[in-house]
Amino acid sequence: MDLTMKNFPVFLLALLLPLLASCDEKQVYIVYLGEHSGEKTYNEIEENHHSYLFSVKETVEDAKSSLIYSYKSSINGFAALLTPDEASKLSEIEEVVSVLRSHTTTYSLQTTRSWEFAGLQEGSKWFQLKKEDLLLKSRYGKNVIVGLLDSGVWPESKSFSDEGMGPYPSSWKGICQSGDAFNSSNCNKKIIGARYYIKGYEAYYGPLNRTLDYRSPRDKDGHGTHTASTVGGRRVHNVSALGGFAHGTASGGAPLVRLAIYKVCWAIPRQGKENGNTCFMEDMLAAMDDAIADGVDVLSISIVTKDPMPFNEDSIAVGALHAIKKNIVVACSAGNSGPAPATLSNPAPWIITVGASSVDRKFLAPIVLGNGMKIAGQTVTPYKLGKKMYPLVYAAQIVNPDVPKNISGQCLPGSLSPKAAKGKIVLCLRGNGTRVGKGLEVKRAGGIGYILGNSRANGAELADDAHILPATAINYENALKILNYINSTKTPMAYIAPAKTVLDSKPAPFMAAFTSRGPSTISPVILKPDITAPGLNILAAWSEASSPTKLDQDHRVVKYNILSGTSMSCPHIGAASALLKAIHPSWSSAAIRSALITSAGLINNVGKPITDASGEPADPFQFGSGHFSPTKAADPGLVYNASYTDYLLFLCSIGVKNLDSSFKCPIKPPSPTNLNYPSLAIPKLNGTATVVRSVTNVGSSKSVYFVKVKPPPGFSVKVSPSILFFKQVGQKKRFTITIKAISVNTGIQKDKYTFGWYTWFDGIHNVRSPIAVSVA
Repeated sequence: MDLTMKNFPVFLLALLLPLLASCDEKQVYIVYLGEHSGEKTYNEIEENHHSYLFSVKETVEDAKSSLIYSYKSSINGFAALLTPDEASKLSEIEEVVSVLRSHTTTYSLQTTRSWEFAGLQEGSKWFQLKKEDLLLKSRYGKNVIVGLLDSGVWPESKSFSDEGMGPYPSSWKGICQSGDAFNSSNCNKKIIGARYYIKGYEAYYGPLNRTLDYRSPRDKDGHGTHTASTVGGRRVHNVSALGGFAHGTASGGAPLVRLAIYKVCWAIPRQGKENGNTCFMEDMLAAMDDAIADGVDVLSISIVTKDPMPFNEDSIAVGALHAIKKNIVVACSAGNSGPAPATLSNPAPWIITVGASSVDRKFLAPIVLGNGMKIAGQTVTPYKLGKKMYPLVYAAQIVNPDVPKNISGQCLPGSLSPKAAKGKIVLCLRGNGTRVGKGLEVKRAGGIGYILGNSRANGAELADDAHILPATAINYENALKILNYINSTKTPMAYIAPAKTVLDSKPAPFMAAFTSRGPSTISPVILKPDITAPGLNILAAWSEASSPTKLDQDHRVVKYNILSGTSMSCPHIGAASALLKAIHPSWSSAAIRSALITSAGLINNVGKPITDASGEPADPFQFGSGHFSPTKAADPGLVYNASYTDYLLFLCSIGVKNLDSSFKCPIKPPSPTNLNYPSLAIPKLNGTATVVRSVTNVGSSKSVYFVKVKPPPGFSVKVSPSILFFKQVGQKKRFTITIKAISVNTGIQKDKYTFGWYTWFDGIHNVRSPIAVSVA
């Protein structure tokens, strides 16, 4: 799940899906004006925005009624209903930085295990680190404020109890906005603020259908409640999902942080909730503008766009840049478009971009075939078969005559013949449609059970769903075995065993097949994603107005649910950032990102390199710098710092100018590869490249760091100087990295990346940075 934005400092972004029937049809546009100049009241800012509209509208009334949002806090701009001609005229005004048409985006879519697996709670058998407990040291994130842009919150969940919490921080300036089934009493000392943003949505779809969603911060979807509790849910004992799965103590990563909820994503009319929500750029930009003014310390945004957008057209990137100016850490999902390369969202270097990996827990529900073969499967459905064999059939064998052959095995709505499916276990393949929707089709057709077989692309990754009938999911290899069995006998039979929770599974972590990959198509000189965190089968709080599958036909009510996606991994990094913020309140957002990146791990729980879902070695375009290690990040030794001005210079270097009207690009900006980033990407290297980096000592006052290098195959890497001497905390040291293609460069294909590392170490700290290089 995820989103983007465009032009920045006084910038306005216009959004409305391409509905152009004529030149005169009004759409939402964002007009971006850059930074606010001078001290002005909100009324004065809004009047200024009206004046721009007066210049292109025929009447004062039309000008005022066309204004959707006036961005008044950090971002200077507005969203308005304009014709293409009016938008064109506004873009010609000198003070206007950009005029952008609105876009919508859908988002893809703690836990009793993931924080323990990360070494942050007692009982971890992995990452046995010195127990200066990070939670105690950070006071559980006490008084750090985390803002979440999502689908709202279910405030009655025990995960959001404020028992024992003191008054919220005096820095907080936000509000608790009332609406459908939500008022000020739904906020407390844990959920200290809640707002909703719907003007862009309603400008496109018309008034909200209130049977689909609450016109308030209340969550009717579940996604927002899940992400909020993953970040900062209180510890709740004896929690499980769907009648006993993942039993334990549920907790967010930072149980005492304060939560600020910004509902920006809404149900899509005439679509099932299982297909996801939609989030409009102008609504998100308004939320980020308010969050900055409200006083949040961290923003966790599990929203992505389907297609990456240039930074100056990406609402999340623009809003995040304004947040960085106020030293707010911004963590975003990489997206769920894997395993294809170059699919990630949120690639801006001022954002922490998060991939998804597994934890060491499975929910095993094996299949026994009629020939005695036992096939491993996973599920979290509570429904069980009787203890006997049932007829087994492949979906393509029982479809209606009008179903195309290429999708006949995928159990899409209305595809199965009830006469042929009745009483049978049906094997369906992944591809089109939702996983839970395939199970619904099997049930509609009278099937007794359901096996979900992975496609080749999904490999061995198994997302465990709360299906509405007895079901289990199997990997690609096992799907082929079952197909072969079905085709080998006239009377195939099978039984699906009840599921059980199994801990300490190996290997873990591995990368989820769905996690979006690098390289970034927007700025390949920045290695993305930055890091990976648990995002596969994560337990967290849920909305009691949404079933565990979100299907209309599913009437179950649950307090906790299990979901998968980079939407789930992003709040893990949001929580880790909050803990670091509590321990190091003076650190910049770049320092916190650097600490997380350079301390991340590369080894799984069997002592081998992290793999992908198929068991093949994973690489930095999947996991960034590795799997997050919050405890190590609290004491990284060295950090790579970067300022707001550094990001503006980076934008200048890639041709994005005037996002901040108060900043003028130099005639010769520095190379974009010289942004002081804790990783290194060199695309299309022709010969030799030298980049500059600097590190700041945040460890002991007197220390000496030596460099170790593992060069990418086919390249040489020289770091100069190779030893850094520090006399005090806060001291900075500059060094260069020279990368050269080796002349006898066998096996290196054009534009194909290879990977390496360079590490600064002092005997205590290992400050590791990934390298990605391709040849021209």
